Amino acid sequence: MDTMIRAAEPDELTELGELTATTYLGEGLLTYGASDPYLTVLRDTAHRAEHTRILVAADADGTLLGSVTLVLDGGPYVDVADGPEEAEFRMLVVRSEARGRGVGEALVRECLSRARRAGKRRVVISSSSQMHTAHRLYGRLGFVRAPERDWDPFPGVTLHVFACEL
Repeated sequence: MDTMIRAAEPDELTELGELTATTYLGEGLLTYGASDPYLTVLRDTAHRAEHTRILVAADADGTLLGSVTLVLDGGPYVDVADGPEEAEFRMLVVRSEARGRGVGEALVRECLSRARRAGKRRVVISSSSQMHTAHRLYGRLGFVRAPERDWDPFPGVTLHVFACEL
């Protein structure tokens, strides 16, 4: 694979926010479609970068293929990580034309590696029930369902939690 995983550059944050928002919208992952208030959160990569690590997958020519938000140290982007021994990642996206090239897997592997280096014992994630492809990827990488930790960000929407022991 000719893809490099690295930290996002400040001048890439707007493009990454738009990639994240349009991917979620295009995949039908937003309950209220184009009027979903979560779109604002997805687009605000600059704010996420102040509190998390934004990782990108880039082609040899610099084209951004995907990104993920890695939460190692708590803060406003923690959804399910419980305490200092857990990390979580969120908002994993891969540009549609880059799918099938291992980009998502490379991003998740980098999250696991960085969490391990940070001394974390576990990585947790939330995922909606319709993200079947992502669930298969998580399973291949050692994540298991943790249904006792499922949660509802708002009424009528339940997110499934997966955990990977490091």
